[in-house]
Amino acid sequence: MGIIANILIVIMELVAFRLSFRRIRWEMFIYYTELSNLITLISSIVYLLTNGNVPAFRYLSAVELTMTFLITLCVLVPMGGGFRTLMISENGLYHHTLVPILSVVSYIFWEPHSALWLLPVILTTLYGLTMMFLNLIGKIDGPYPFLRIRHQSRIASVLWFFGLIVIISLISCGVILIAG
Repeated sequence: MGIIANILIVIMELVAFRLSFRRIRWEMFIYYTELSNLITLISSIVYLLTNGNVPAFRYLSAVELTMTFLITLCVLVPMGGGFRTLMISENGLYHHTLVPILSVVSYIFWEPHSALWLLPVILTTLYGLTMMFLNLIGKIDGPYPFLRIRHQSRIASVLWFFGLIVIISLISCGVILIAG
């Protein structure tokens, strides 16, 4: 079943990346969503080529996509992004909803598991610090409201940052516990 799920993931990722690229070109790679889905695409291809012998890579993908799904649904939609726009339209249907759900289900039920809980935490921390620095020096604005440190108080930026690190840590450990 893992093979079928990963074939479907590759197909959906290719469709979604085509939609993203048509809309925002290379700028898409400043988004955590796009980066986590790129990791998913690559990990699913490697999974298929190695007959499932990439548990840490697929684990990273499952955790980061869970983060993408939850932050989009529980933070970005309520902040005004709109459920339809972010969860069921264009690339959001694939990158925010279908691929995260299928990837996590596949990892938990049909694939070998990994317990490298710190890997997604480190990579997410590096992403957050990089984006906050680029916001600070004015190279980018966002791409998410909580990373716009020049538009919010320092305490808000610190709370958002540590809150997101706590969330990715909980997701990381939670996926390990659920996968058993």
